[in-house]
Order: sequence, then C-alpha cells, then structure tokens
Amino acid sequence: MAVLIGLGMLLGGAASAAPAAGITVGSSCVTAADAGCVQGKVIDQNLNGAGGIKVAISGPAGSANATTGDDGYFYFKVDKPGSYTVTLDDASLPSGLKALTSKLKVTASMDNITSAGFRLNGVFSGSISHKVKPTSGLRLAWEQFSQGLLFGLLLALAAIGLSLIYGTTGLSNFAHSEQITLGGFLAYVFAVQLKLNMILATLIVVGLTGASGYFQDRLMWGPLRRKGIGLNQLMVVTIGLSMALEYVYNYIWGGTIHPVTNAQNVELNTGPLDITPTAYWSMLVSIIVLVAVGLALIYTRIGRATRAVADNPALAAASGIDVDRVIRIVWTISTALAGLSGVLYGLVNGGINWLTGAQLLLLVFAAVTLGGIGTAFGALVGSLVIGIAADMSTLWLPQDLKYGVALVVLIIILLVRPQGILGRKERVG
Repeated sequence: MAVLIGLGMLLGGAASAAPAAGITVGSSCVTAADAGCVQGKVIDQNLNGAGGIKVAISGPAGSANATTGDDGYFYFKVDKPGSYTVTLDDASLPSGLKALTSKLKVTASMDNITSAGFRLNGVFSGSISHKVKPTSGLRLAWEQFSQGLLFGLLLALAAIGLSLIYGTTGLSNFAHSEQITLGGFLAYVFAVQLKLNMILATLIVVGLTGASGYFQDRLMWGPLRRKGIGLNQLMVVTIGLSMALEYVYNYIWGGTIHPVTNAQNVELNTGPLDITPTAYWSMLVSIIVLVAVGLALIYTRIGRATRAVADNPALAAASGIDVDRVIRIVWTISTALAGLSGVLYGLVNGGINWLTGAQLLLLVFAAVTLGGIGTAFGALVGSLVIGIAADMSTLWLPQDLKYGVALVVLIIILLVRPQGILGRKERVG
C-alpha cells in the first residue's frame, strides 16, 4: 500500500506542474501530456451535425469562442485542468431550431479528451433522417448471449484464481477482487500515462500483480498460517484488506473512471458474435490463458502437486511435496490472473474505477460456488453460466437487475445440486 501511495504522489506531483493558462481553437483533438482538449458536436433530431453554430468556453484557462464546422464539431484546446462552462449561442441557430440545453459543465484534464455535446429540437434544411430499423428479438438475444460469453470469460480469469487459493488453503479471500482493480489501474499507469505499448504494458501488469500475490503470501498469509490462525480470522483479515485497498486506490487515482489504453478510435461491432475487435482479442487472450492453466493443472508437475495439496495437504506433505511452496506459487498465479482480468475488463468496458473489483466480488464468489468450491474447472463453468445468465436477463428485466438475476440462478442450481456443477458430494457428520 505504501508503494501504491508513493506512486500516486509521484504521478500526481508530476501532473500538478501546469503551464501558463490559455485556450486555443483547434481543428481536431489529439490527447497529449501537456494539453487537454474539449471536443463537442451540435446535432439536430436526425443526428446530423449543424454547422455555423457559435460556441463559447470559459474556465480556469480563460475563455474562447468557436464556430462549428460543416460536420457540427467544435474543438477547444486548454492548457489548464479544471471545470469549464461550454455555452451555445442561441442567436446563431437557424430559424425554427432551439437547443434542448444551451450550457454545459465539463471537467477537462491534461491526458484525456473531454466531450461536450448539444442537441437541437428540430431539423435544419437538408437534414437526412437516420431512423434505425427495430432489432429482431433473435438478433437481440444473440447480442446479449455474446456479451454474456465475453463477460463470463473475463470473470473466469479471476474466479479460477480464487478457486485455486481456496482449494489449497481453505481461505475465502475477499481481497481477491481488488487485484482486478489493481490490474486495471496499473494498465492505466503504464499504457496511458507512460504511453507504453499495450501488449508490453499488459505483460508488466501481469508480472506486478503476480508479484503482489507472492509477497502477500510470503509476508502475511504464510506467517499467519504458521501461527495457527483459524480460517475465520483469516477471512476477516481479507475483508479488512479489501476495504483498505479500495480506499488506497481512491486516494491515489480518485473516484473517476480511468481508461486503460490511449486508443481513441471508435470501434464498430463486427463478426459472428457482433462485438468489437477489442472484445474478440480479449476473448482470445482469455481462452488461451484459461486453456494453458487447465493443461498445466493436468499435465505439469506443479499442477499435479497443486491438485494433491488441494485434495489432502497432510498427505501431500507426507509424500514429499513442499506445501508452502505450492501455496505461494498458487497465490502468485492467482493474483496474476486477476490482474489480467482487470486489464481486459477495462479494455472492453471503457475503463476502470476504484470500485470495479468490489462490484465484481459477489459474482466471482458466485461463479466459484456455482461451479463447485475449490475446483478450477468448476470456476470456469460457473463463470460462463453467471455471465450468460446476467446478460441474457436484460432481454426481459432492467439492466440494473442483471447481477441480481445471476445470484438467483446460483440459488436455483444449488437447490438442485448443492455441491455445485462440477463439485463432489461430501459426507457430512
């Protein structure tokens, strides 16, 4: 936590050295470390850009005026962050048109493009209608299934790690979801602030989050286990660690959503699943990693040792397996997978914030429980069921209820199969 706070203070200190204030009218927006940009568009009811409309901006860097281009866009480059007011001049509107709102408040930063848009009531001469034909029920169901499959695969990366930790230690780690958040924020630091290649940044993030798991077990969980601390007490510690990390993230990066890539291009849905190219790449990476983890558990020496420790730690130790070493490797791999999940989640959802992990925590636990506690392959199956059920439910229910539906599915399946989908029946008493 001290390292994270120091990193945040260092980055924050670098960002506070702002140049002299000023605003210039630009012809486009290009994000740069020393110049923010406020871009916007004036559109009519047909969603066509309205040209020749006067727009003004005022704020910490001063004030300036611009006129929208033929496409309806306007651009202001500011060299001082803060709150700005963007005002549309109603007198410059064509006859018969009126703005739904003439004044907007925006917050400009020095490393992101800030958007501000105005919509007009009515259409101007020559405006073309862009009414979209209603989507068929079958097409909509397929789209939601695709989104659910993507979400399930991203959830599985974190859920398998949580399941491995529980299987080898018996610990329900409530701080595991904060590794997802950490992965996303580290991707923001390396890919956006330090402008590293996204692949290189992701590899660094996976390495750092894996190292965080290694040192967690070496400095905290290992010593606590050796002192004979009970699992209930350890679980309380994980809850406290989770809350502490959330507020550390808030202190360093604030409460806003941070992108994990510098790419500003707009991606269109395409291909058989009707999702974006970034989503396809995220799914491919998730599948490759999940298959690699599965094969490693089955065919490698450390994988067999991990399964032996999960099955019976005392017998594994008596057979010559270094149980502490296996557990430490499991912690390293599990937190690395959660960090990768955070990077990919931020890529396909537009960014990461300090509560991302907390919002996913119950779903990760639900996936592990549904698939069968302590089984890695069960966590994968459970994640897919949870992801698909959550997104498919939005065909009939409001978006805000989709995570609740996933938990209802968990209850129903456990009533039929208490040990989980791939779990083993255990004798009680």
